[in-house]
Amino acid sequence: MRFSVSIAVGFLVAACVISGAQQRPAESDRYRPTSTIKDIMGSMIDPSADYLWEAVSTQIGPNGALSTRVPRTAQDWQNARRQAITLIEASNLLLIPGRHVAKPGDKSEQPGIELEPAKIDELIADNPVVWTDLTHGMQDVATKILAAIEAKDADKLGNLGAELDEACERCHLTFWYPSATQPALLSPGR
Repeated sequence: MRFSVSIAVGFLVAACVISGAQQRPAESDRYRPTSTIKDIMGSMIDPSADYLWEAVSTQIGPNGALSTRVPRTAQDWQNARRQAITLIEASNLLLIPGRHVAKPGDKSEQPGIELEPAKIDELIADNPVVWTDLTHGMQDVATKILAAIEAKDADKLGNLGAELDEACERCHLTFWYPSATQPALLSPGR
């Protein structure tokens, strides 16, 4: 009897293991990237970063300051919060395996200023750790921005704009803009 129970338990465990293995998607099936990095930049990252940069700003005219903009109402803070969360989560989308910079056949919008999408894809593929570090660098700043928003600290929100610009530009200088020599692969904190 014990032998029969042991065999039955063994078959049950094996069936569960096989069933679990069959239910897990293959690594290549876990994600279905349909948008490109260019799409995510244009529809999520750029608009969110622009909103956050402008959330605390001063317009200056020939006679000095014209107006100062800061979040004042609950709705202002909620709108800024949405943009910070979009920026944080869009960073994750950039890192999904198999995502390309642009659609096949797309060309640079500014040849000679930025690399061709196929070349950027190569740089990312050849330097995945740097790509991840730089993307996380933007995400880290966006997380600080979210904390400033949740604290309703307009001064800190305004000051973090320069840090966000630096994080974005560090990645652009590494992967987008050509130079006479191979771009220095920069990582946050290096």
